[in-house]
Amino acid sequence: MHNFSLRQLEYLVACIDHGSTARAAQALNVSQPTISAAVAKLEDRLGVQLLRRHHSQGVTATASAISILPSARALLVQATDLQRQVMTTAETVSGELRLGSFSTLASSVLPRLVSAASSEYPDLRLRISEGTQNELVEGLNSGKLEMALLYDLGLPDDIRKTKLVELTPHAVLSDGHPLSHQDEIELEDLANDPFILLDVPPSREYFLGLFEAEGLSPNIVHSSPSLELVRGLVGHGLGYSLLVTRPAGDVTYDGKPLTIRPLRNKKTKSSIVLAHHKELRATQLMTLFAELAQKTL
Repeated sequence: MHNFSLRQLEYLVACIDHGSTARAAQALNVSQPTISAAVAKLEDRLGVQLLRRHHSQGVTATASAISILPSARALLVQATDLQRQVMTTAETVSGELRLGSFSTLASSVLPRLVSAASSEYPDLRLRISEGTQNELVEGLNSGKLEMALLYDLGLPDDIRKTKLVELTPHAVLSDGHPLSHQDEIELEDLANDPFILLDVPPSREYFLGLFEAEGLSPNIVHSSPSLELVRGLVGHGLGYSLLVTRPAGDVTYDGKPLTIRPLRNKKTKSSIVLAHHKELRATQLMTLFAELAQKTL
């Protein structure tokens, strides 16, 4: 059995994350020689080179280091969780949770969760990252993220999900649009109108799939990965859009009113989930946060 310490793994991960032993030492508040010696000893114990040292240019991870990095991160998370459970009572929840959020959910859903977590567990620290679905899944795979707030669309099999809420798509129309008087909108009635697409995966594939399912081709005139830019273009009468995320106010950032109408007979729902990698055993903080999210949304 190889004899290495959690501290050595912590120093290795810090070197990879910060790109140099000097920055890793600064982040962990230890000396650079301490970091270097610990990583060298770890390499000796494992019998492989883990870091490539570049004179005055930091370090990069070798293939061996990259292959063990997710497991090293998971082991460090579990060790921290074990220590937390020993040191705290059942009524005290403290520690850090690395949480990612899909870009459109970060402003519309995440603030409620952060507020609820701050109220319920004041000693819980959330380190929040925002990104695309691909970026967040990569973060879960690498261990940089413990959990992520995502839409349940095209997620890989190695991602475990806790369903939070189901949403249905809606049409976003400008004030005074000819169809705005209708209670529900037929997608076919919009197909030839100028369409403004939320162009970020997996939203792009989801919305285009709604047209494809009905044998329709949208007339795309603008596309953007920004939810608010899409809404803003609609507000200025440049086209309509389809969205799932609906901010509390049906008004654009520059004050243009929007009309929101559900799509008629549209069965395709989209679920918001809290995800984590299946190889990362859920910690106490992860379990409590998932339970809180289910109650909050």
